[in-house]
Parts: sequence; C-alpha cells; structure tokens
Amino acid sequence: MMEELISALRLQCIPNIGDISSRKLIAYCGGPTAVFKEKKEALLKIGGIGTKIIEGLYDSRYLKAAENEYAFIKEHSIEYVYFEDKNYPKFLRHCQDAPLILFQKGAINITDRKIISIVGTRNITPYGRQFCEQFIEELAPLDPVIVSGFAYGVDICIQKAANALGLQTIGCLAHGLNQIYPRAHRKYCAPIEKNGGFLTEFWSTSKPDRENFLRRNRIIAGISEATIVIESAEKGGSLVTADIANSYNRDVFAVPGRPKDPFSAGTNTLIKQQKAHLLTSAADLVYHLNWDLQKKLTNPIQKQLFVELDETEHSIYSFLQQEGKQFLDDIAMGSHLPIFKTASTLLSMELKGLVRPLPGKQFEAI
Repeated sequence: MMEELISALRLQCIPNIGDISSRKLIAYCGGPTAVFKEKKEALLKIGGIGTKIIEGLYDSRYLKAAENEYAFIKEHSIEYVYFEDKNYPKFLRHCQDAPLILFQKGAINITDRKIISIVGTRNITPYGRQFCEQFIEELAPLDPVIVSGFAYGVDICIQKAANALGLQTIGCLAHGLNQIYPRAHRKYCAPIEKNGGFLTEFWSTSKPDRENFLRRNRIIAGISEATIVIESAEKGGSLVTADIANSYNRDVFAVPGRPKDPFSAGTNTLIKQQKAHLLTSAADLVYHLNWDLQKKLTNPIQKQLFVELDETEHSIYSFLQQEGKQFLDDIAMGSHLPIFKTASTLLSMELKGLVRPLPGKQFEAI
C-alpha cells in the first residue's frame, strides 16, 4: 500500500502528465506502481500518451518529492482517498479530470448523501447574506451536505449557516492541509471539522496561488449533484465553477438579483443564457432535482392536527382535496398562483405533513 501511494503521489506531481493521462497510464498498466515498471515503448502505444508526457516518469526528483510528501502524510496522520477506493466521492469519480488522490480531515461522511455545492462572490451583499441564511434554513430538514470553498463572502456565509443548523459542510481548499487560507477563517475550522471537514488535492508544499483556486473549482463542481451560485459579478471564480459544473452535465442554479446590481450581473447572465435554473427558494432545488422528501426527512412526515394554513396553503390544499393528485403546473393554474410560489408553498406543506410528492412531479393531499 505504501508503494502504491508513493507511486500515485509521484504521478500526481510530474509535470505534463495530469489527472487524465495518469488514469490512462494506470488503466493500461494495472496500477500506479506498475506504470513505473512498464517499458517506455509500451507506454507510447497508449492513445494520447507521447514522449513529452512520460519523460518525467524517469526523473528521480519526483520520486524524492513523493517520498517526502508520504512522510508528511504519515507524520500528521492525514486521511486520503485514492480515485479507485470505494469511499472516493461518487459524483467526482465520474469526472475524467478528477484528482488521483484527495486528502481530507474532519468527520466527512458523504456516502449515499445528497451533496450540494454553493458558491458566490467574496463581496457578499445584505441581500446575498439573507438569501444564504434563509435558503439553508429551508433546506435543513432534508439534511444535505453543503460544499463550498471556505473563502470570504458567500462561501463562509453558507458554511457558517449550514454548520449552525447541524448540516455537514465541507470546505474545498486550494492548498495543503498544513495551512488555512484565509487565516481569518481559522476560528471556523474546529466546528466544521466536528461535522464535516476539509478536502484538497494539494500537497503540504502547495501555496494558495491563483491557479490552485481555479483547479480547486473543478472539485467543488464535480463532487456534488448540483452547483448553486448565490451572487456573482460579471466575471468571477464562481462563474468558472458554474461552467465546469455544466461541462460535467450537472444541474446549475443561480439566484436572480436586481438588473443594475453589479453582484447579481453574473447570476442574471447565467439565467438569461440558460446556463442555470432560476433559484428563489429551496423548493426550486427540490423540484428540479426531483428529490423525494419522504425518504430524506429524518423523521417520517406526519400530518399535524389543527395546523393553521395561510391563504396560499389553503388554496392549494383545497384544490388537491377536491381534484386529487395533480401535476405542479396544474396545481399552480388551479390555485391561481405562479409556479415558483406554488413550488415553494408545496415544500412548506410537505414539511408540515399536509401533502406528499408522487412520481412524475405530482402531489396529493394527505
């Protein structure tokens, strides 16, 4: 196991190889160590593998670097997952450029869990902060894992909100686990590690350079089934994350903002160009991802006796009682409500035990 890990680390640090070519080499040879034992002539027969890619395989400097990083991993009891391990993130595994190795610390447990990535501007506005807190509060009963980048602004806002409500939250870092950037966020590490933790592909020798943040974004986009952009200027790292998520054929959501707000320019453009679904509440997410709330709530839904309904809830409930099971669009039309309002209200009513979702995005009164 030690030899395989060192060989994987060695592949990870050799220039010009990269994750895609490394996977090709491993698949052809049967394992990381076997790559370094294979003859050069045989390796050159692999499609897309040329002399420039494999020349680093014979450079002893990269073996020494891998051995040093292995020593650091052992000394500090760093947890790691190899891309062929069973506990490697299942969504990320399907991305062809996923990291060979992920390093982690904390209490991360994402097996059979709903995972959502949430990103946005570092210059979060009061509107963005309010949406973050409200959205997480709405989503909390479904107990999803919240992934972000642990940066200033939207990232730390959403991770603090998730942690406060007992949700597992994971910070994807653009550097090794021997440091925290930004330093001001060190005070949040302990509570996040208690219920969640940190992931990175970077070694202890890596610094939080700009290119590392861009590489980190593909992990944020790839590890989850959907990426949400809360706020973004016309250009920004969160838009890069959204583009990567789209390239992985993952759902992307964006929160709309005022037309003249500079920190909603990016999200509005995503929606306008149909690169993201419009997101106004947790109900929109549940609707588009077709989540089954009956299975995701910690406790079974039970109808609350004598529950008080507001006017909108009463309209929907009366319609469903009269008409039986109905599609979302028909419920909206029959209740004389916009679809976004109907979807949001139905989610609230599900949590109260008044309606249940059915296959095909239908609902019925309980």
